[in-house]
Amino acid sequence: MAAPEAPEEKFSLREVLDTFKLCLSEDKEVYVEHYVAGWRGLIKFLNSLGSVFGFISKDAVNKIKILVTHLEGENSSEYVTVQSMVKYELENELVDLNKRGNHPESGCRTLLRLHRALRWLELFLERLRTSGEDGKTSVMCAEAYNESLSQHHPWVVRKAAGMAFCVLPGRPAFFEVMNVGTPEQVVAMLGDALPLISEVYQVTEELYAQHNLLDLP
Repeated sequence: MAAPEAPEEKFSLREVLDTFKLCLSEDKEVYVEHYVAGWRGLIKFLNSLGSVFGFISKDAVNKIKILVTHLEGENSSEYVTVQSMVKYELENELVDLNKRGNHPESGCRTLLRLHRALRWLELFLERLRTSGEDGKTSVMCAEAYNESLSQHHPWVVRKAAGMAFCVLPGRPAFFEVMNVGTPEQVVAMLGDALPLISEVYQVTEELYAQHNLLDLP
């Protein structure tokens, strides 16, 4: 008889903060392993708020599986950092640059999808951090989405996202699932976490821009 599945661990903002601290090397290279671990934590956060963010968290889970396959595959040494991955895949023509082709699961394309979603989360969490107690999370989330992910989603997904955001719980519920403590403590920890997430985002953004990879099909 199969053992029952372990209940999903609670989200911990502190763990995500610690993971993103490990993401960047001294030379500002992004470690894929820690990037994936950081995303696992963010997925717990999304899932702890119910099915509202399912359309993003399910896709993120799939993308993580692909990256882990690369990390554990025969060319794992090429996937230690995002920089080494980009160099390896471009030099070996493993990226579909203009149209969908033979490499839909390239590391570059896969990580780009997570990269875009990370920007949305960063913008949303920053609004949560700086808003008043009665700030409307639905508005904050929609604004963050419209500034980031929405431009990469078809109309049907944008419409569904807009409807999902309308039923988001209030700011206190978001703060509660972060498992940090008082609202003041959450705000302080977000103040520590968001610059780290932002730096990882910016380093990745500049690398992708440099190699014209920001619009991979």
